[in-house]
Amino acid sequence: MPAVNRAVRPTVLTLCAAILITVQAAPAAWADRENSGGTSKDVDAGREGRTINVRTQVQTTVNGDSRTGKTGNLSSVDGDWTPPACWYEPAFSPKEIEATVKKWRKFKFLGLGDFVGDVFDAYYKDGDPYKDYNLDKQGEGMFWAAAVNPNRKDDPEASACDKLPFWVPDNETPKEPLAVTPQVLAEYAYDELPLPETDITMAPEGETKVNLPTWIWLDKAKFRKVSVTASLPDTNLSATTTAEPVSLKINPGTKDATTYPASGECPIVDGRIGEPWAKGKSKKTPPCGVKYLRSSGDGSYNLNATVTWKITWTSTTEPGGRLPDGEFGADQNVVVKEIQSVNR
Repeated sequence: MPAVNRAVRPTVLTLCAAILITVQAAPAAWADRENSGGTSKDVDAGREGRTINVRTQVQTTVNGDSRTGKTGNLSSVDGDWTPPACWYEPAFSPKEIEATVKKWRKFKFLGLGDFVGDVFDAYYKDGDPYKDYNLDKQGEGMFWAAAVNPNRKDDPEASACDKLPFWVPDNETPKEPLAVTPQVLAEYAYDELPLPETDITMAPEGETKVNLPTWIWLDKAKFRKVSVTASLPDTNLSATTTAEPVSLKINPGTKDATTYPASGECPIVDGRIGEPWAKGKSKKTPPCGVKYLRSSGDGSYNLNATVTWKITWTSTTEPGGRLPDGEFGADQNVVVKEIQSVNR
């Protein structure tokens, strides 16, 4: 085959990767693999055609009470932190690399199949940097490839994993900073936590009065610990991320209001947030609630209730630790009327 100059190889490889997404009729690169569930492990072309991304094989399992109806996902309280947008994970055996190059050569449109085959043969077959697809090492390792977090595929950081698949021997940790680790799995699981919708109960319900304390509480059965375990099949890589509710933050939607407690943050006490209202409590101060000081007129106030969750992770191979706290909330319209007096 024609020699490929080392100085231009990165450019050629980039062009080759771009071809993988622009030629719609071509066979999917690095495709036709099956995961442990029997589904195809197809490949997505990287952002702007700069790399070849596999669909991640990370599997997640939810542990906890899922009978809470509607659920949602966390937002980190740390505005500078998000779960990873991409990483590298074990993807291809030497035989799979060889088989895919052969498949490309069967694509004859404008000679693109042979062009792609020549480029990847130069990289994986002809000794720079790999020889004969590493077939002599079959069963001793895998080529690791870029995988994009499906929850963050539109993030600019998803383009950070821009390397072609690279070889990693079994039981070795690659030096690549973006290689998948238990902590990366834990951070990915952060995105997968199905937290119950913040559906508060209020008394009075629907409509309250000026200067009348409104009690707010949450059904403690809906706010238990929830955890997600993320793991990579056929490896010892796994991590469990756990969310535990710690408090409820109330924003009454107007400055003309008093919150209970004054901070607007209701802690969890004995596994419960707030206290249900009952007859005889109307003149008492609620442990969690709000008192509106002015009528909402013909409209309503937009009360926001947000639960803060403490996030931790564990692994059988690493110590684990804390991840940034998360928040998940909901809005509720509250109508506030003036107390009507009767003149005799």
